[in-house]
Amino acid sequence: MEQYCDKGFTGTYNGKLKLTGEVTYGGYSTQIVVNDKFVLQIPVQFQDADLAGVAPLLCAGITTYSPLRHWKVGKGKKVGVVGLGGLGHMALKLGHAMGAQMVLFTTSASKTQDAKRLGADEVVISKNADEMKKHINSLDFILNTVSISHNLDPFLDLLKVDGTMCLVGVPEHPHPSPSVGKLIFKRGCLAGSLIGGIKETQEMLNFCAEHNITSDIELIPIQKINEAYERMLKSDVKYRFVIDMASLKL
Repeated sequence: MEQYCDKGFTGTYNGKLKLTGEVTYGGYSTQIVVNDKFVLQIPVQFQDADLAGVAPLLCAGITTYSPLRHWKVGKGKKVGVVGLGGLGHMALKLGHAMGAQMVLFTTSASKTQDAKRLGADEVVISKNADEMKKHINSLDFILNTVSISHNLDPFLDLLKVDGTMCLVGVPEHPHPSPSVGKLIFKRGCLAGSLIGGIKETQEMLNFCAEHNITSDIELIPIQKINEAYERMLKSDVKYRFVIDMASLKL
């Protein structure tokens, strides 16, 4: 679980090496030198055509796989996913493949059809109080992927006794403090999770290969990176931009 190292992890790019203080330049480099303990194997089931969709698995894929595995999501579990973006769409795919009953919570009714394509058994418009009430005390686990400050209480109401809501989105401003009673009276848990270690990331890649899971992506040349960034700020992407590294030579 290298990501939880007490001394902090070393970022792939713009991080500082612990021993020398040198800056790392990986990630968007055409070449990178690494310790072989930190190399992952892309399963042979993925063809060359899949590789662009495999790339985001190393971030969005493991960020959602790790908490789903840690809290033992699987058959017989009812799982909520809050938000349908880069993380949320992977959570639906992975949770569905694990055999759980998946419920997406979104503020956008327009996302209903796509959510069901990605693995949601049901879609709830979280702004609709009546729809939310139908799921009170019914969820074993909630993976909250939203990175905008919002009220957590309506989602805590949906947890069963001993249920957990895990946050993986980091908001610019803190969430309003949740009502402690909502945790105390159901022995509920509000938790967080950070990516995953090398061992678990390899496990995730193998799981995705077995279940034919890749990220939904839009491939862009590096020349359109500024345009892609502006679109990302407007949530105008389904669901991850991937840079075609061949375009660096243009």
